[in-house]
Amino acid sequence: MATFNLEKDDPLVGTTFFLEIQNETISNLSSVEGLAVEIETADVLQRTSKGQFVQHVTMAKPKFTGQLTLKRYAPLDMANDAIWKWFNNIRDKGMSVKSRSAERKHGSVVIYDSTITEISRWNFTDAWPSKIESDGMDVTKNDPVSETITLQYESLKRVK
Repeated sequence: MATFNLEKDDPLVGTTFFLEIQNETISNLSSVEGLAVEIETADVLQRTSKGQFVQHVTMAKPKFTGQLTLKRYAPLDMANDAIWKWFNNIRDKGMSVKSRSAERKHGSVVIYDSTITEISRWNFTDAWPSKIESDGMDVTKNDPVSETITLQYESLKRVK
């Protein structure tokens, strides 16, 4: 098994990352959450022949579906923004049961090092935006407006 050696290698630092959706790069992200892969568990309960209660945890099945939560600075022109167009098209027209690939898209969350060399990649499939939420406004602060976008996906895999 490979070991991680801080004397020879720097750790993975997630401050330079981009979202790729079908060859389009979304670069104004400030955070990504939900990069999680999981195996569901099952509790097995039984009694021995002497009446002792025994409990085991075993693998049930892999969990593939999930959601990513992306935070980004709100675009000035939402009418020409790829994610807003995608979301509005789904909200206004729906998703056809006969063509799953019409509105669902594949993509990646890609992490780069300080030389802009790709060092990690998480691929997701059949994703679609289910929610876009804008932050509240506050006249006492000078913060840029951010949006939180929820993407539903059918599979997620770290490939690098």
